[in-house]
Amino acid sequence: MRNFLSDWHNLLPVAGLVVLAAAGIFFWLRRKPVDASEIERERRAYLNRVGRIVEGQVLEIVDHGRAAAAAKAEAGTTGVFSRRNDGASSHVSQKLLYYTYAISGVTYETAQDITGLEERLHLTRVNSGQIASVKYDPSNPSNSILLADDWSGLH
Repeated sequence: MRNFLSDWHNLLPVAGLVVLAAAGIFFWLRRKPVDASEIERERRAYLNRVGRIVEGQVLEIVDHGRAAAAAKAEAGTTGVFSRRNDGASSHVSQKLLYYTYAISGVTYETAQDITGLEERLHLTRVNSGQIASVKYDPSNPSNSILLADDWSGLH
């Protein structure tokens, strides 16, 4: 009986599988990293589509990047910076909207990152204690939004 690998006709399928596996590994390693802002945008779109509405209350809006930069400026250090892909530095600012709502006797207090949404919304009229509509996931009530790309629970 002849050796299986000594015949080149038997080696072609094995070589094809090796090349296919190597190409798969190459493309898997070269995939783009998951963008956090894209994940958040998809979460908002999902909740806007399937969410139920409940009454909530705005607690406060906090601009974390500027607050940290102001605190560092008082201490004599520089602000919060990040490195962009082209090598230039840019100021990092994260705007969080804190709110609370209750479902079936359980009170939830959470925050939503509204960075990038503030230009389209009139956040200057938002006050602490203001009543708002909150959309939440019926299968996971702690997953909620107050603002989406095409919906606003602010009155």
